[in-house]
Amino acid sequence: MARGGPRARSGPAPTSTERSHKAKASAEGWTTLPAEGRDGPMPAWPLVSPTDREMELWERLWESPQAVMWEQLHLDFEVASYVRLMARAETPRSSAIIWGQVKMVAESLGLSAAGMARNRWTVGTIDADTDSGAPQAAVSAVADLSARLKAVSGD
Repeated sequence: MARGGPRARSGPAPTSTERSHKAKASAEGWTTLPAEGRDGPMPAWPLVSPTDREMELWERLWESPQAVMWEQLHLDFEVASYVRLMARAETPRSSAIIWGQVKMVAESLGLSAAGMARNRWTVGTIDADTDSGAPQAAVSAVADLSARLKAVSGD
């Protein structure tokens, strides 16, 4: 039986009250990722013999906001391992075990809401060009349960 010390998933998810921009850490230790995603060329594929599907997933993932942190943390191999696992999970008759692994790795890479919270990452906002008439989109985290309930009920 485990004793003492913090656990990775114990207690409430951390909250953020102040946001910064362009993958900078705030005073509370949260990092705001750019909503427009990562700029620049994608890293070279670190594993052997990628399939077309793996390269498609690889390219798409390296354009995501999370990719800013993966690049800083040098997680090329981990992202490639996730891509390979995901491509395998998409095949007919893949097992629930594979899907469980996909979910676990996705969370560790910050590809889920729980993973974003655990990594203390949030995504900034995109302000659309006002001349184009496009709506403004914003991605934000709601800090606590009461605020979420108010957002749903419209109070």
